[in-house]
Amino acid sequence: MIVFVAFLVTGVFVQLLNAAFGIWFTQIFVFLGLGWFVLRATGRDPVRYTGLTFPGLGPLAFGFLLGAVNFFAIVAPVQYVSQALMPKAWREIYDVADIFRGQSPVELALIVASVSLGAPVCEEFFFRGIFFQGLKAPGGPPLRALVLSAVVFSAFHLDPVGFVARVELGVLFGWLLLRTGSLWPGILAHAANNIVSTVLFFIAKQIDSPQEPTAGQEVQFILMFALLGSGAVWGLISAARRFPGLLGPPRPAELVEAREAPVRLEPATRLLHLAVPWMFAAALSLGAYVALDTRGIQLSQIDQHYPLRPIPEDASDALHAEREALYELRVRARRGEIPLEEYAQERARQSKLKRTHVR
Repeated sequence: MIVFVAFLVTGVFVQLLNAAFGIWFTQIFVFLGLGWFVLRATGRDPVRYTGLTFPGLGPLAFGFLLGAVNFFAIVAPVQYVSQALMPKAWREIYDVADIFRGQSPVELALIVASVSLGAPVCEEFFFRGIFFQGLKAPGGPPLRALVLSAVVFSAFHLDPVGFVARVELGVLFGWLLLRTGSLWPGILAHAANNIVSTVLFFIAKQIDSPQEPTAGQEVQFILMFALLGSGAVWGLISAARRFPGLLGPPRPAELVEAREAPVRLEPATRLLHLAVPWMFAAALSLGAYVALDTRGIQLSQIDQHYPLRPIPEDASDALHAEREALYELRVRARRGEIPLEEYAQERARQSKLKRTHVR
């Protein structure tokens, strides 16, 4: 609950200042920092408890490949069905691709790095290494803890459209932890999933197709991805059965021993000593950003003051081009090539467009 409140209050607030900085801040100081503090405060070894042990190259490669092919076999088809079933307004509001739009090259690189590296490490550390471990009863069946931790993991993303797909991912990452006894295969699977989806997004953005694919063609593409991905998943599982070293020997005893270690809350002075470095680093990084990037903060304030209505997919090409031009204008304002007022005026104009005008 503390992490959830910190995520909503601190993480979301900092991300409103700047998405690129805010994502890294949230990952490091909310998921990793608070999780690390809780374990240390209760006398646990964060590395041993969470399973941050090196499992060997085989399980690492298996986790990465499984995360990549799972995207095509399950995540993409489930996401496609979810988008088809969800209200159109939800699809427009919860378009995760918006985070990449209107960003400078440096900010875009930071966001891609956080999605590919920061999120897999920090989120797996908390959701599988701590939350799932804490839910699982020693010696009991892990299924309930596996599903519940995956549901909470998905809920934290505040995206109802991608909720089911992320639940499946959470179950997959937790299964890898159970099977290998290490958090790293799940981290690499998480990274592979995010990398594949990000690469496909940028490839699709670069393709200038004169005609949008029909619904039938989209279904054919999804079915092809699902069949090829399912075949690859089956091949990986078969390879793991033939070569057990790809998953490594199950080591649940080590995890149970780590969870059942004597737990005692450290004295208040010790708790403060453990918290001060994280608090100081968070305050220092936030203060440095505010001092060094006043222009970025002003741009974020303009964005919040003039919220944009999503443009429907079936809107005219002119309206889509107008919105893209606004994003390019933001990048130019970010670089200092044009005054902020020029961007603010265009943003205000597009913000006042009636819903009927963008249909």
